[in-house]
Amino acid sequence: MADRTIALASDHAGYDLKLELACLVADLGFEPLDLGTHDRESVDYPDFGAELGRAVADGRAALGVLVCGTGIGISIAANRNPAVRAALCHDTTTARLARQHNDANVLSIGARTTGPETAKDILRAFLETPFEGGRHARRVDKLATC
Repeated sequence: MADRTIALASDHAGYDLKLELACLVADLGFEPLDLGTHDRESVDYPDFGAELGRAVADGRAALGVLVCGTGIGISIAANRNPAVRAALCHDTTTARLARQHNDANVLSIGARTTGPETAKDILRAFLETPFEGGRHARRVDKLATC
C-alpha cells in the first residue's frame, strides 16, 4: 500500500546509513522501498535522487528518504521534480518544521555530517509529524508555481 510505503535511496556515501534507516522504517510499521544504491561502489547521486523523486511523484511511495555524504546534492537532484519538496534536515526541529510548515515529502540526511542515532531521531520526527495546513498551505501551493 503506497500510503505506508517510504522510498529510500542513497549514493555510495550514504549506503550504510540508508540501510539503518530502512530498518527503522520497517520497525515503525512502514514498508521500505529501497531504490538503491545496493553497495558501496561509487555511483552518481543525481541518478538516485531523481529515481526517488519519480517514486514519490508517481505514487509508488508516500514519502522519501535520501542519504548522500552531505545530503545536499541528492536533495537538489530530487527537488528538480516539481512534485518533490525535499528538505535537508540536521536535527529533529528542522525535520518537524519541514513537515509542519513546508509539507516536505522527502527527507534528506548527510551520512558524513549526521550520526546514525541522530539520523534515526530525525527520521522519526519527520514520519510522526503531520502538515499543519492553514496559512502554510497557501505558501506550499505557491511552490508549485515558482
